[in-house]
Order: sequence, then C-alpha cells, then structure tokens
Amino acid sequence: MNSIPLTLIEALKKHRYHIVGFHSAVKRCRWLYESIVNNRPCYKQKFYGIKSHLCVQMTPALFYCTQKCLFCWRAQSGDLQLTWEEFSFPKWDNPEDIVEGCIKAQLEILSGYKGNPKANQEKLKEAYRPRHAAISLTGEPTLYEPLGDLIHEFHKRSFTTFLVSNGTLPSALENLSEEPTQLYISLCAPNENIYETVCRPIIPDAWKQLNKSLELLCSFSCPTVIRITLVRGLNMINIEEYAKLIDKANPTYVEPKAYMHVGFSRLRLKYEHMPTHAEVKDFAIKLAKETGYNIIDESEESRVVLLSRLKKPKKLSLN
Repeated sequence: MNSIPLTLIEALKKHRYHIVGFHSAVKRCRWLYESIVNNRPCYKQKFYGIKSHLCVQMTPALFYCTQKCLFCWRAQSGDLQLTWEEFSFPKWDNPEDIVEGCIKAQLEILSGYKGNPKANQEKLKEAYRPRHAAISLTGEPTLYEPLGDLIHEFHKRSFTTFLVSNGTLPSALENLSEEPTQLYISLCAPNENIYETVCRPIIPDAWKQLNKSLELLCSFSCPTVIRITLVRGLNMINIEEYAKLIDKANPTYVEPKAYMHVGFSRLRLKYEHMPTHAEVKDFAIKLAKETGYNIIDESEESRVVLLSRLKKPKKLSLN
C-alpha cells in the first residue's frame, strides 16, 4: 500500500469505504440508500437528471490530495494520530481494473439491500447496472495520471461522469485525453488569505494554480460547475470577490452548498460551522446579484442552490 498505515485502511473500512486496488475506493452515498429505500433522490437527480440509485461514488486517489481542507470529510495525514506521505504515489493501477473494481464494489454494496423489505425492488434491479460515476469521493483525482483514460473506460461502459477537482493541477485538466460529462471546480474562498486558512494547500502557488484552472473552464465543451462549499464563520464573506472569480471562469453553473458535519471533518470543525439552507440561499441571492447569474433551482434537504445563466439546467440523458 506504499507506506499507507494499515490502521488507516482498517479505519476507512469501518467507515464503509470499499478499497479498490492500491489507491482507489467506492463508498455508498447516503442518497443511494435514500433513493432505493425511501424514494428520496439526491439533488443531482433533481438538477441534472442523474439517477441516484445508478450512481457510483468513487475516487482514484483515496490517500492523496494537494489540500487539507478544514471542511473535507476525508481522512488527512495527521488525523487519528496517523501520518503518511500524501505526495508519495504508488505505481498507478490501470484504469480498466479500477472501473471493473468499482463496479464490483458497488454490487457488493447493493447486495445488502436484498433482505430489506423497504427496498424498491425495481430500483434495486436497475441499480445492478450502474450508469453514472461521481469521481469525487475523496482526494484529488487529477493526481491520478491516466485520469482521461479512466473517464474513457467509464464512458465505454455507457456511464456518464462527473469529475470534481480542487483545481490546483491545471495542467492535468488541460491535458485530459477525454472530458468528463460534467466538470466541477471547487472554489471555497474568495481570496488567497481565506483560501490558505480554509483549504490549507500543501503545494506551492496553489491559489495561482487554482486561478489558472478557472481560466481554463471556458475551453471545455462539457458543462462546467463552480462548487462553493460554505462554512459558517469562515468563507461566507467577500461575495464581490467570489463574483470576480466566477466572471473569469464563466461556468455553466454555480453551486453554493453547505458544509456538512460528517466524516473526518468532525475532527476539525464544529457542528455550528454548518450553515442552514436559509443562509446558503441568502449567500446565493447576493452572489446572483453580483454575477448576473439567476437562481434556477435549489434543494433544501441538501442545502444547495443552483445558479446559471440558463433558464433551466441541462438534463443529462443515459443512453
């Protein structure tokens, strides 16, 4: 495992991470359960048409990232009194093996629903043929060098893909051999000072690199999204500075979304850091005014608001 502590791997397994190969993982999303058992889909289904019960939440970079964001739910070096080199990479597993391993892990997760009398059997049957990959679970996926090939392997199997990046490796985005179905860049600070405090980059010139990625967004043909994870008392200020960065990126969508007090973030932040949907909505209204974007949808359950210059979001079809 390339000097990854075995204690960490066991802790992740207890948190229901399914390890795939040497550096990838799948984890059951809360909304997979909610969709199958309670018929309550994720906001991504409401906004973009991605069916929650067909979605695989995965990462090709489980142990590795360029930032140590306060709000991140991932285990970071230093958590649990464990340390490892987040920039000492293994020999990367090949994309085809990762995709096949992720599908296998998803089917193992789904097997737990067979005995649940509340499970929607039709949805469960459909779920055994997953159709969407959220490349977003933990870590920074652009560290995985054959990322374009990984996206291609998913697409080859008729998956759609959402890629979520922190934008600190613009060259990796610029050189992707295949675009995802939709690209997210996380922008969780309005300026460098707040960025250093909230996102805690562990590479030099990270703010500069993030800005390069923002400038790159207009070169993508797929829909693009700026994701702003909002943390009460830390980054819900200087809205006019956020607006300038959004103007530079000109994304298809902007998603202000509340920090959620889950996972290993509970070691770093308090429950009180989690804003209400009303606070997120207020932020979104002010941001819309500054950017000229319109609020076109929202999900109170997920505490997220969708802004765009479009009148309504593009629904992604599964072939």
